Amino acid sequence: MNEQDDPKKTANGGEAGPAGQNGEFKPSDYLRAVRSHLRNKKHKEAYSILLQASIQFPEDPLILSYYGCLQALVDKKYRSGVENCKRAILLLKKQGPFSEEVLYPVFYLNLGRACVAAGKKPDAIDALKKGLKYDNGNSDLKKELQSLGVRKQPTVPFLDRSNPINKYIGMILKSEKKPPPGGKSGGRGR
Repeated sequence: MNEQDDPKKTANGGEAGPAGQNGEFKPSDYLRAVRSHLRNKKHKEAYSILLQASIQFPEDPLILSYYGCLQALVDKKYRSGVENCKRAILLLKKQGPFSEEVLYPVFYLNLGRACVAAGKKPDAIDALKKGLKYDNGNSDLKKELQSLGVRKQPTVPFLDRSNPINKYIGMILKSEKKPPPGGKSGGRGR
């Protein structure tokens, strides 16, 4: 592990040393470093930091959620990763509703990603949809669902997708969204 990957250095803005009065790092210090690595697609580095954080803070739901996700993605321990993500959600629920709307989408996103890595697509879709119940505008959840090939609900939901009414209404709605040929909207090119 090089100097950049050391959570004691990255969590403190590049300097080694105590983060708090007792020389211990807070969960937020570890999570800041983990998120930075994840943004840069450095999953192994983030996972190694989470290994340390999970030893120091085994009951922290957010650390456990990220740890479970990366355990499935990096370490290929699928069952354990999915279980840790689920346990993190239960721990969060026990802590109370103080930040459900903010944290649950992240927890379900991590669970969904762990399920995808484990080859459990239906469970992943279920987890991601649960996350959207807490934040229906979450772009990460939407992207993950789209990458799994989840289609939007039919225009008339009580009819089968293959029903001609759904097909034609869907075609009409889709054609209204597309600009007309030639790139100009409205009018005739006189």
